[in-house]
Amino acid sequence: MKILIIGKTGQLGSALLKDALALGHDVLAPSRQELDILNEESFLKAMMHYKPEVVINTAAFHNVPLCEVEPIKAFQSNCIAVKKMAEISHEFGAWFVSFSTDYVFSGAKQIPYIESDTPGPLQMYGLSKLAGEYAALSYNKSIIIRTCGLYGIQGATSKGGNFVDNRIKDSKQNNRIEIGNDQTISPTYAGDLSKAVLQLIAHPSKESGIYHLVNEGYCTWYEFTKEIFKILDIGVELVPVDRGGKTDKMRRPRFSALKNEKGAKMEIDLPNWKDALSRYLNMKYNM
Repeated sequence: MKILIIGKTGQLGSALLKDALALGHDVLAPSRQELDILNEESFLKAMMHYKPEVVINTAAFHNVPLCEVEPIKAFQSNCIAVKKMAEISHEFGAWFVSFSTDYVFSGAKQIPYIESDTPGPLQMYGLSKLAGEYAALSYNKSIIIRTCGLYGIQGATSKGGNFVDNRIKDSKQNNRIEIGNDQTISPTYAGDLSKAVLQLIAHPSKESGIYHLVNEGYCTWYEFTKEIFKILDIGVELVPVDRGGKTDKMRRPRFSALKNEKGAKMEIDLPNWKDALSRYLNMKYNM
């Protein structure tokens, strides 16, 4: 399969590139200098040159607090650019795959969200990603994959590294760490998500629409950190904190765990989050 991967240096993009090549796919993964999602012409040139069967876009404006300050930039990357890529992919007859977030939900449900649940974003980031979903899905052969709490080997540049690695760094500088216990999420390892995405695009019964792909189970950020320190035998004091689902004035969903309902029916299953975390730490820190 000919696959165009956008965002090859990110947590997910780097995992997709590695796994797609390992599976024998014919992959083109241009740099940001070669293909900027905000430059429609550069995307069109890549499509004309390569004529892929599948386009996988992992690029986005992920910095949640910054989206509040720069909403235009958020909508340009997370909605307008996604719409243009979906439109051009449709014109070339290619499948278009892009990623969304648990932040499209309000968090009021209190049990894991499935694909058909009604969104209700609380902040600009979730709003811009939801707009991108609607924009992409107005074209045939468009797939939106919602995920949650992503961490990967590469680390998230826009966030100064991923959550796991940053908590380990914190443990080397502090004897006592406060961690939010007010948000329940489905932490997801990019290596597992990548394999599930490639399963989905190769599946004969795949359809346009929204899919939830996350590691099974859910926990709070405090519980997630506690498991990291348990696996690595880090003896730092962890203090659970209830921030009311807010960062300053910006609201976050208090319960945004996702359930892989549609993927599971296609036998696309991701391991439990504890198993995924253990494998990640073993790989990253040579345990």
